[in-house]
Amino acid sequence: MSKNQKLELTWIGKDKQPKLEPRILIEDPDKTYGDRNTENILIFGDNLLALKALEQEFIGRIKCIFIDPPYNTGSAFTHYDDGMEHSLWLTMMRNRLEILRRLLTDDGFIFIQIDYRESARLKLLLDEVFGINCFRNEIIVGRGVKNIQSQFDDIDSLASGHDTIYLYAKNPNSRLKTLFAKIDDPHPGKWDTFWRGTDRPTMRYELFGITPPKGQWRWSKDRAYAAQAAYDEYCTNHASQVSLDVYWKEIEQQTGDEPNFVRKSPDGTVQYYVGPRNYKMLSDVWLDLRVLGKITDFPHEKHEDLLERIIEWVTNPGDFVLDSFAGSGTTGAVAHKMGRKWIMVELGDHCHTHIQPRLQKVCDGTDQGGVSKEVNWHGGGGFKYYYMAPSLLKKDRYDQWVINEEYNPTMLAAAMAKHESFHYCPDEVYYWKQGQSSEKDFIFTTTAHLTAEHLDRIHEEMQPDDGLLICCKSHFEGADGKYSNITVKKIPSMLLGKCEFDRDDYSLNIVDMPRNPDDHDFVPTRPKVVEKKVEKESKAEKAGQMNIFAGTGE
Repeated sequence: MSKNQKLELTWIGKDKQPKLEPRILIEDPDKTYGDRNTENILIFGDNLLALKALEQEFIGRIKCIFIDPPYNTGSAFTHYDDGMEHSLWLTMMRNRLEILRRLLTDDGFIFIQIDYRESARLKLLLDEVFGINCFRNEIIVGRGVKNIQSQFDDIDSLASGHDTIYLYAKNPNSRLKTLFAKIDDPHPGKWDTFWRGTDRPTMRYELFGITPPKGQWRWSKDRAYAAQAAYDEYCTNHASQVSLDVYWKEIEQQTGDEPNFVRKSPDGTVQYYVGPRNYKMLSDVWLDLRVLGKITDFPHEKHEDLLERIIEWVTNPGDFVLDSFAGSGTTGAVAHKMGRKWIMVELGDHCHTHIQPRLQKVCDGTDQGGVSKEVNWHGGGGFKYYYMAPSLLKKDRYDQWVINEEYNPTMLAAAMAKHESFHYCPDEVYYWKQGQSSEKDFIFTTTAHLTAEHLDRIHEEMQPDDGLLICCKSHFEGADGKYSNITVKKIPSMLLGKCEFDRDDYSLNIVDMPRNPDDHDFVPTRPKVVEKKVEKESKAEKAGQMNIFAGTGE
């Protein structure tokens, strides 16, 4: 094998990369909530197009990403139809992971939760996108089951009791903070609560071959002593399996405590391994956490405890956390309560039936579930709601590409700035300075025919070292090249071939939830949305209040 050859995963269609249209995001003030200066963002739309829309402003700014993508189970859920061929699933994930990696800070981390159906292929894909040296952990988390008894009755198979979370760094040199779990003081005679706070709440069954009792999960006195003796034997004979992947001197510096490897329960019977004092380093098996939440009726809602641990582990207050498969909104809810900034993307109706009302309660302080009491959350902050603008170009009745008539001049100017990699920021004095790519490079978009007189007036106002790109529907002959520091291009011809237009959905066949047809639409169908928004935003445009996303802190 030559030095240039590498091990990689191949699949049908891997070489086909989508040419994504960099859409603009438009705020809906009626759905924006709380503090108007917030940097928290909820986006309704296809998550691949949304990630592309965010890329220009957020490249290298996201500290933590958590995604829980559809698992490709082959069965249709209420909110997701996630059955698909492995090749389609891999293509879907590859396209999103490549953008997600670019969004991460140099010291950022991504967590991806998955089950056994695609975990092996996902691991190879992550090695390819992020690099093998950026792999940090394979974390095991428990899976909630509706009928645990039925799994033990089936003697021909093993119950699927866990999911996997892959953890990768953006940079191979990034180091994780040491993660500890506080060990609660034992409650004599209550062995279920004794193990609360450790990383082995149920593994005593798996490690020692103890069969859980039929029916309810109750311990007899004899069974409790059996578990105690088995765990004591495990600690004696298998100490090497306890995670010690940290410098003890560093622990002492962080906590001021001497390392203490062995500790006994108050009655002197059970030994367990700890780090400093009453803390134990977590292993990569997180069975102490409740994985499924109960705040909403979303069937795949993640528990806030899981996200709290992840966010606490790799971020600091003020860092950005992103979830592009938002589901019920747990990631944003926990990040909000913990003082982090967040971005969530969701296309399904549950963006409005689950996420939006949940985040409103978080802002109001009326959500006291999950980790609220643990982090002392009483409300505050807000979030901005954005929807995806329609495609900039569409075909007319003659099958020719034309500018979408749903775009008003402000939307068009913002869209052209994004297409040409300019930051949309209209100048208050010079109308032709609609966006910048550097201190002296500007862009101007107009729907009017560009005349020689118009071009001359603009040139007179420019500084000698200014550069300007003018995008227009039509112009006089010889406009491009008349001035060395002004480039003139026609719309739409300048855009054709650069990206895919008039495609709104790159999702996994996400379907709407069952609903009452008489209920008021949270977000109307696409034609109604645009028709309503254009009329509303035309009025706002006249007042200079067009709410187009142009970066945080706008």
